[in-house]
Amino acid sequence: MESPVTLSLLAVALLLMAGCTQQQVENRPETDTNYYLFVGTYTGEGSDGIYLYEFNSEDGSVIPVDTAKGISNPSYLTLTPDHSFLYAVNEEADSADASVSAFSFDKENAEITFLNKQSSRGGAPCYVSTDQSGKAVFVGNYLGGSLAMFPVEEDGSLADPKSTTVHEGSSVNENRQNSPHVHCTVISPDNKTLFVTDLGTDTVTGYAFDSDSLTLQNTPSTIFVTEPGAGPRHLTFHPGGEYAYLVNELNGTVVAFSYDGESLVELQTISTLPENYEGSFSGADIHVSADGRFLYTSNREDLNNIVIYSIDQNSGLLKKVGEHSSGGAHPRNFMIDPSGSFLLVANRNTDNIVIFARDQESGLISPTGTEVSVSQPVSLQMVPID
Repeated sequence: MESPVTLSLLAVALLLMAGCTQQQVENRPETDTNYYLFVGTYTGEGSDGIYLYEFNSEDGSVIPVDTAKGISNPSYLTLTPDHSFLYAVNEEADSADASVSAFSFDKENAEITFLNKQSSRGGAPCYVSTDQSGKAVFVGNYLGGSLAMFPVEEDGSLADPKSTTVHEGSSVNENRQNSPHVHCTVISPDNKTLFVTDLGTDTVTGYAFDSDSLTLQNTPSTIFVTEPGAGPRHLTFHPGGEYAYLVNELNGTVVAFSYDGESLVELQTISTLPENYEGSFSGADIHVSADGRFLYTSNREDLNNIVIYSIDQNSGLLKKVGEHSSGGAHPRNFMIDPSGSFLLVANRNTDNIVIFARDQESGLISPTGTEVSVSQPVSLQMVPID
């Protein structure tokens, strides 16, 4: 970890990289709206590992703080609810090398310290999450279609997996769905069901979870089957807990669900594509604003955009209200900052994170002119500094 003086000099030296000017940094307001921004990356073409920045939600400025180096392909990240521990998948295709790494995070000193790692029990792990107590870590493996649950030790390190489940099956897209491909693992609002999307089998499967005994059942408690060839990718819940939304990677749709505490019931399927669109596309990420009024999703390939929907608060139904270029290529992941004033997009193939201002009344976004240059950004996470 660099000293504070060194970090200040580094921040100034990297202003162009962070998309800020000298004057912006010197005039930066002292507020309680500063957050730590964590960026997970692929390390094959110039990235050093996990990047840590300071983000200001008053002006949208970004300053480099530190880099956790020597970590192979920490593509997807998550933190425990108390923000004390950080987990990253090591996205290696070979299951012998694929793993999940645990780190402690010292907020006061902005220090990321490696604790240990475990085999992810599959190939190309692409998603990691925790339960709402922070006692368990769930990992989804794209290759082999498996998921694993790891108990968290008192020091934040990962114990041997207590549960490993391997999916079986395929679907209609011969190029992408000839085998299972687990893509995300999301715990339900009541912390009792782990929902797992499988791009290869066109399913969203729920597994019963008990946080007291730290047990995850291997037998599904509920299964939702999408349209053939949809390719379920990421799932997110509405802040109120009564709705959930799924982005499908392969058919350009979002599915809205009601959630009754046990299963997902389809309410609506809506397109993410422009009318009469005939180009290439690939759905990626999906998030609901903290006030529950808007849903956002990203498309890659030729589209490279963010699509915006309003959410009917009485029914959970979606209405498309706009779309905007992602400001780069391959928007693999994006996030809304905790203030709700900004939306940050990680464009993997153009090595940039673009900061958009977000109108909280209309839900629409507009470029701020601020970008962060970092090699192959994949995952964004943010926690308060104080």
